[in-house]
Amino acid sequence: MYLYSVNIGFITNAEIILSSLMNRIISDNVQNVMDIAEYDQPEAESIDIEDVNLSRNGDNEAYKRLIEKHQQSIAKIMWRFSRDRLTHEELVQDVFVEAYLSMMTYKQQSPFIHWLRKIAVRVGYRYWKEQVRNKQRANFTLQQWDNILAVPDEKISSEQAAEIIHNLLEQLPPRDRLVLTLRFVDGYDVKQTAYLTGWSKSMVKVQTIRAKRKLKKMFPDA
Repeated sequence: MYLYSVNIGFITNAEIILSSLMNRIISDNVQNVMDIAEYDQPEAESIDIEDVNLSRNGDNEAYKRLIEKHQQSIAKIMWRFSRDRLTHEELVQDVFVEAYLSMMTYKQQSPFIHWLRKIAVRVGYRYWKEQVRNKQRANFTLQQWDNILAVPDEKISSEQAAEIIHNLLEQLPPRDRLVLTLRFVDGYDVKQTAYLTGWSKSMVKVQTIRAKRKLKKMFPDA
Protein backbone atom coordinates (compact mmCIF):
# COMPACT_ATOMS: atom_id res chain seq x y z
CA MET A 1 0.00 0.00 0.00
CA TYR A 2 1.46 3.34 -1.05
CA LEU A 3 0.14 6.67 0.16
CA TYR A 4 0.67 9.91 -1.68
CA SER A 5 -2.27 12.28 -1.26
CA VAL A 6 -5.77 12.66 0.10
CA ASN A 7 -8.85 13.86 -1.75
CA ILE A 8 -12.07 13.89 0.21
CA GLY A 9 -13.82 16.28 -2.14
CA PHE A 10 -13.57 19.38 0.05
CA ILE A 11 -14.59 22.58 -1.74
CA THR A 12 -14.68 25.34 0.89
CA ASN A 13 -11.66 27.14 2.29
CA ALA A 14 -12.01 25.35 5.63
CA GLU A 15 -12.25 22.01 3.89
CA ILE A 16 -9.18 22.73 1.77
CA ILE A 17 -7.18 23.45 4.91
CA LEU A 18 -8.48 20.26 6.52
CA SER A 19 -7.47 18.28 3.44
CA SER A 20 -4.04 19.92 3.63
CA LEU A 21 -3.71 18.84 7.26
CA MET A 22 -4.63 15.30 6.31
CA ASN A 23 -2.02 15.31 3.57
CA ARG A 24 0.54 16.40 6.16
CA ILE A 25 -0.34 13.38 8.28
CA ILE A 26 -0.29 11.02 5.31
CA SER A 27 3.21 12.14 4.37
CA ASP A 28 4.38 11.14 7.85
CA ASN A 29 2.55 7.82 7.57
CA VAL A 30 4.42 6.58 4.53
CA GLN A 31 7.28 5.32 6.68
CA ASN A 32 4.82 3.78 9.12
CA VAL A 33 3.21 1.80 6.32
CA MET A 34 6.60 0.69 5.08
CA ASP A 35 7.50 -0.36 8.61
CA ILE A 36 4.47 -2.63 8.65
CA ALA A 37 5.18 -3.90 5.14
CA GLU A 38 8.53 -5.33 6.20
CA TYR A 39 6.64 -7.92 8.23
CA ASP A 40 4.85 -9.08 5.08
CA GLN A 41 8.02 -10.61 3.66
CA PRO A 42 7.99 -14.43 3.30
CA GLU A 43 10.92 -14.94 5.66
CA ALA A 44 9.33 -12.89 8.42
CA GLU A 45 5.95 -14.55 7.88
CA SER A 46 7.39 -18.07 8.16
CA ILE A 47 8.83 -17.13 11.56
CA ASP A 48 5.44 -15.75 12.59
CA ILE A 49 3.67 -18.97 11.59
CA GLU A 50 6.14 -21.00 13.60
CA ASP A 51 5.56 -18.85 16.69
CA VAL A 52 1.79 -18.93 16.13
CA ASN A 53 1.81 -22.71 16.11
CA LEU A 54 3.97 -22.81 19.22
CA SER A 55 1.66 -20.31 20.94
CA ARG A 56 -1.33 -22.49 20.17
CA ASN A 57 0.43 -25.29 22.01
CA GLY A 58 0.93 -23.15 25.10
CA ASP A 59 4.40 -21.76 24.45
CA ASN A 60 4.27 -18.37 26.19
CA GLU A 61 7.75 -17.40 25.01
CA ALA A 62 6.62 -17.80 21.41
CA TYR A 63 3.71 -15.43 21.92
CA LYS A 64 5.99 -13.01 23.72
CA ARG A 65 8.13 -12.94 20.57
CA LEU A 66 5.07 -12.14 18.47
CA ILE A 67 4.16 -9.28 20.81
CA GLU A 68 7.67 -7.84 20.76
CA LYS A 69 7.80 -8.05 16.98
CA HIS A 70 4.44 -6.43 16.23
CA GLN A 71 3.84 -4.19 19.25
CA GLN A 72 5.17 -1.05 17.61
CA SER A 73 2.99 -1.49 14.52
CA ILE A 74 -0.12 -2.10 16.61
CA ALA A 75 0.72 0.86 18.86
CA LYS A 76 0.77 3.15 15.81
CA ILE A 77 -2.66 1.91 14.78
CA MET A 78 -4.17 2.30 18.24
CA TRP A 79 -2.90 5.89 18.49
CA ARG A 80 -5.63 6.64 15.95
CA PHE A 81 -8.25 5.46 18.43
CA SER A 82 -7.01 7.21 21.55
CA ARG A 83 -4.42 9.89 22.14
CA ASP A 84 -4.58 9.44 25.90
CA ARG A 85 -1.42 7.53 26.74
CA LEU A 86 -2.91 5.36 29.47
CA THR A 87 -5.93 4.43 27.37
CA HIS A 88 -3.67 3.86 24.38
CA GLU A 89 -1.55 1.37 26.33
CA GLU A 90 -4.68 -0.45 27.49
CA LEU A 91 -5.97 -0.69 23.92
CA VAL A 92 -2.68 -2.13 22.70
CA GLN A 93 -2.83 -4.72 25.47
CA ASP A 94 -6.44 -5.51 24.59
CA VAL A 95 -5.44 -6.24 21.01
CA PHE A 96 -2.83 -8.81 22.02
CA VAL A 97 -5.09 -10.38 24.64
CA GLU A 98 -7.90 -10.74 22.10
CA ALA A 99 -5.47 -12.09 19.52
CA TYR A 100 -4.19 -14.69 21.98
CA LEU A 101 -7.71 -15.80 22.90
CA SER A 102 -8.62 -15.97 19.20
CA MET A 103 -5.43 -17.67 18.05
CA MET A 104 -7.22 -20.86 17.02
CA THR A 105 -9.34 -18.85 14.55
CA TYR A 106 -6.29 -17.61 12.62
CA LYS A 107 -6.33 -19.71 9.44
CA GLN A 108 -2.89 -18.62 8.20
CA GLN A 109 -4.35 -17.60 4.82
CA SER A 110 -2.90 -14.10 5.19
CA PRO A 111 0.14 -12.71 7.04
CA PHE A 112 -0.23 -12.70 10.81
CA ILE A 113 0.21 -8.90 10.95
CA HIS A 114 -2.79 -8.46 8.61
CA TRP A 115 -4.94 -10.57 10.93
CA LEU A 116 -3.58 -8.63 13.91
CA ARG A 117 -4.42 -5.29 12.29
CA LYS A 118 -7.97 -6.47 11.76
CA ILE A 119 -8.28 -7.23 15.47
CA ALA A 120 -6.76 -3.82 16.28
CA VAL A 121 -9.42 -2.04 14.23
CA ARG A 122 -12.16 -4.07 15.92
CA VAL A 123 -10.83 -3.24 19.40
CA GLY A 124 -10.49 0.45 18.55
CA TYR A 125 -13.93 0.67 16.98
CA ARG A 126 -15.45 -0.99 20.04
CA TYR A 127 -13.71 1.57 22.24
CA TRP A 128 -15.17 4.44 20.22
CA LYS A 129 -18.67 3.01 20.57
CA GLU A 130 -18.18 2.69 24.31
CA GLN A 131 -17.12 6.34 24.45
CA VAL A 132 -20.36 7.38 22.75
CA ARG A 133 -22.49 5.25 25.07
CA ASN A 134 -20.72 6.75 28.08
CA LYS A 135 -20.88 10.27 26.59
CA GLN A 136 -17.11 10.71 26.88
CA ARG A 137 -16.47 12.47 23.60
CA ALA A 138 -14.75 15.86 23.64
CA ASN A 139 -16.50 18.82 22.02
CA PHE A 140 -15.08 20.56 18.97
CA THR A 141 -16.77 23.90 18.33
CA LEU A 142 -16.92 26.18 15.32
CA GLN A 143 -14.96 28.73 17.37
CA GLN A 144 -12.14 26.22 17.73
CA TRP A 145 -12.24 25.66 13.99
CA ASP A 146 -12.11 29.40 13.33
CA ASN A 147 -9.05 29.61 15.58
CA ILE A 148 -7.38 26.91 13.49
CA LEU A 149 -8.14 28.75 10.26
CA ALA A 150 -6.43 31.83 11.66
CA VAL A 151 -3.12 29.96 11.93
CA PRO A 152 -1.01 29.70 8.74
CA ASP A 153 -0.89 26.11 7.57
CA GLU A 154 2.92 26.05 7.50
CA LYS A 155 2.96 26.83 11.24
CA ILE A 156 0.91 23.75 12.11
CA SER A 157 3.14 20.77 12.86
CA SER A 158 2.29 17.22 11.79
CA GLU A 159 1.60 16.35 15.43
CA GLN A 160 -0.77 19.30 15.78
CA ALA A 161 -2.47 18.40 12.51
CA ALA A 162 -3.01 14.84 13.73
CA GLU A 163 -4.53 16.17 16.96
CA ILE A 164 -6.88 18.46 15.03
CA ILE A 165 -8.04 15.65 12.75
CA HIS A 166 -8.55 13.35 15.73
CA ASN A 167 -10.66 15.92 17.59
CA LEU A 168 -12.65 16.83 14.50
CA LEU A 169 -13.51 13.27 13.49
CA GLU A 170 -14.41 12.51 17.10
CA GLN A 171 -17.57 14.55 16.57
CA LEU A 172 -18.86 11.99 14.07
CA PRO A 173 -20.62 8.72 14.91
CA PRO A 174 -18.08 5.87 15.35
CA ARG A 175 -18.99 4.20 12.05
CA ASP A 176 -18.42 7.39 10.07
CA ARG A 177 -15.30 8.20 12.03
CA LEU A 178 -13.88 4.75 11.34
CA VAL A 179 -14.35 4.80 7.59
CA LEU A 180 -12.89 8.31 7.21
CA THR A 181 -9.93 7.44 9.43
CA LEU A 182 -9.13 4.27 7.51
CA ARG A 183 -9.77 5.70 4.04
CA PHE A 184 -8.33 9.20 4.31
CA VAL A 185 -6.05 9.37 7.35
CA ASP A 186 -4.45 5.94 7.05
CA GLY A 187 -4.93 5.81 3.27
CA TYR A 188 -6.42 2.32 2.89
CA ASP A 189 -8.32 1.65 -0.32
CA VAL A 190 -11.86 0.25 -0.45
CA LYS A 191 -10.76 -3.39 -0.54
CA GLN A 192 -8.34 -2.99 2.37
CA THR A 193 -10.92 -1.08 4.41
CA ALA A 194 -13.47 -3.82 3.78
CA TYR A 195 -11.00 -6.42 5.03
CA LEU A 196 -10.14 -4.50 8.18
CA THR A 197 -13.74 -3.71 9.09
CA GLY A 198 -15.42 -6.88 7.91
CA TRP A 199 -17.79 -4.79 5.77
CA SER A 200 -18.54 -5.42 2.11
CA LYS A 201 -16.84 -3.18 -0.45
CA SER A 202 -20.23 -1.71 -1.35
CA MET A 203 -20.84 -0.86 2.30
CA VAL A 204 -17.45 0.86 2.53
CA LYS A 205 -18.27 3.01 -0.50
CA VAL A 206 -21.73 3.95 0.79
CA GLN A 207 -20.45 4.65 4.31
CA THR A 208 -17.66 6.83 2.93
CA ILE A 209 -20.15 9.01 1.02
CA ARG A 210 -22.42 9.33 4.06
CA ALA A 211 -19.55 10.17 6.39
CA LYS A 212 -18.20 12.86 4.05
CA ARG A 213 -21.64 14.47 3.88
CA LYS A 214 -21.94 14.51 7.67
CA LEU A 215 -18.49 16.04 8.00
CA LYS A 216 -19.39 18.85 5.60
CA LYS A 217 -22.63 19.58 7.49
CA MET A 218 -20.58 20.24 10.61
CA PHE A 219 -19.34 23.48 9.00
CA PRO A 220 -22.32 24.98 7.16
CA ASP A 221 -20.86 28.50 7.25
CA ALA A 222 -17.29 27.54 6.33
